[in-house]
Amino acid sequence: MARVVSFDQQPSDTLRVGKGFSLASVDPDATPGYNGNKADGEALLAEMDGKLSELQEQLFAESRAGGKKRILLVLQAMDTAGKGGIVNHVMATMDPQGVQFKAFKAPTEQEKSYDFLWRIEKEVPAAGMVGIFDRSHYEDVLIHRVHNWATPEEIGRRYRAINEFEARQTDAGTRIIKVMLNISKDEQRSRLLARLDNPAKHWKYSSGDLKERAFWDDYMAAYQAAFDETSSAVAPWYVVPANKKWFARIAVQQLVMSALSDLRLEWPKAEFDVDIERELVARS
Repeated sequence: MARVVSFDQQPSDTLRVGKGFSLASVDPDATPGYNGNKADGEALLAEMDGKLSELQEQLFAESRAGGKKRILLVLQAMDTAGKGGIVNHVMATMDPQGVQFKAFKAPTEQEKSYDFLWRIEKEVPAAGMVGIFDRSHYEDVLIHRVHNWATPEEIGRRYRAINEFEARQTDAGTRIIKVMLNISKDEQRSRLLARLDNPAKHWKYSSGDLKERAFWDDYMAAYQAAFDETSSAVAPWYVVPANKKWFARIAVQQLVMSALSDLRLEWPKAEFDVDIERELVARS
């Protein structure tokens, strides 16, 4: 059995985007604050499942008594970086009734007729929920910048709108965790080839992935600009090295657990006499 090796330094500290942050200086192969290997990481992930599930249940239960707290996990990444694996391995332990998941695809014609945040506002998590965005409002300042689908002035307006939107969500009781899964260009090539080598993975492959790969440096610049403009005290960005899938999963798990712990959740107090109810149940 693999040993359980905990983080020496918490991802909420080591992976947070701060002043002077440079995406180019981040090693996608690194495991900041963690000295274990893959087996150790997988053991830690399994060990923490129960704690994460309990915290989520506590969040959900508190909302039933009028609590307003909620979590929003935003996942952004280049293709093949492992967003689906994060959802499957980290969030699967949670009670589905307390999870709101939304994968944002290209906007519909109706959605295009509104401001870019219109479709996002409709999907924000309700009180007591853990919301997960697989891609998000950040597509409108990433791909739109890379392909010049919006002017620099419009991109600047969107940065400001995003900051205002996230501040409003925070004021409503939402704890926002914004994660960029950072893989290298070489690692993406390996993962794309692995999909092509496995017939069971062909459905995951799109020639569009290869087209976007040609703009890699432009995307990295767009991410850097997004970090510079939208990583705030209330909604910080975390850049997670993701060449090692097992590390990315335990890092995001720790980020979600830290956010839930920081909410100082409390179990709702019983609105009945517990002793009397226990006696009635015992007699039934």
